[in-house]
Amino acid sequence: MGEFVRLEVEGGVGTIRLDRPPVNALNDRVQAELAEAAQEAADRDDVRAVVLYGGEKTFAGGADIKEMAGRSYAEMTRFGAALQDSLTRLAELPKPTVAAVTGYALGGGLELALTADRRVIGDNVKVGQPEIQLGIIPGGGGTQRLARLIGPSRAKDLVYTGRFVKAEEAAAIGLVDEVVAPDDVYTAAHRWAAQFVNGPALALRAAKAAIDGGLDTDLRNGLKLETHLFTALWATEDQSRGMESFIENGPGKATFEGK
Repeated sequence: MGEFVRLEVEGGVGTIRLDRPPVNALNDRVQAELAEAAQEAADRDDVRAVVLYGGEKTFAGGADIKEMAGRSYAEMTRFGAALQDSLTRLAELPKPTVAAVTGYALGGGLELALTADRRVIGDNVKVGQPEIQLGIIPGGGGTQRLARLIGPSRAKDLVYTGRFVKAEEAAAIGLVDEVVAPDDVYTAAHRWAAQFVNGPALALRAAKAAIDGGLDTDLRNGLKLETHLFTALWATEDQSRGMESFIENGPGKATFEGK
């Protein structure tokens, strides 16, 4: 358990919880602890899905500007690499992930939410990439994951203007997946994650690797990756269990062991 980030596990769902009041600013320590929590969640067999959560008030307000402002170019080169590394570890976590976003997710906070497979937000939430207002650009994946998610034109609008986006618009442009009442954010995110607890863990891992890996290459190579991951599942016990159950009992009744 870190000073500002901890992994809480209950019923197969791991919650990576940020707790650095007042706004969960992503300083050096938080970034390092996020990477550590991601690695722990990836390694633990009792974690089958993950929720990213900043608490009831605020998901994450972005990087710690006071900490960054006085740094040199050389210092920021190291900081930028560390930021990308920690968020990439979350994005590549080989299990279903969902961000439970309360309050707001701005700058690095939105980039953190973008590492998840799904985003659930409260209907009062505001999100955005306001870095341009500081004379800089997003440095934690905001120009890359955002463009892949909502398209380059919409991403450029948000990055160029730095404007805040309300929940309704965020849902309309595909930036978030579910909008709920503020008090229901964590419950809704946990509910989505919990459906995978008894699922075929290796097949879920392969599905994530195929989709994310395919987005980083052309169609032909993406299809080759899919074929490789698809056929590799015949080396798993869950494939045998799933198909035998289907033949004997019909669809949707298999019990999986994650092996």
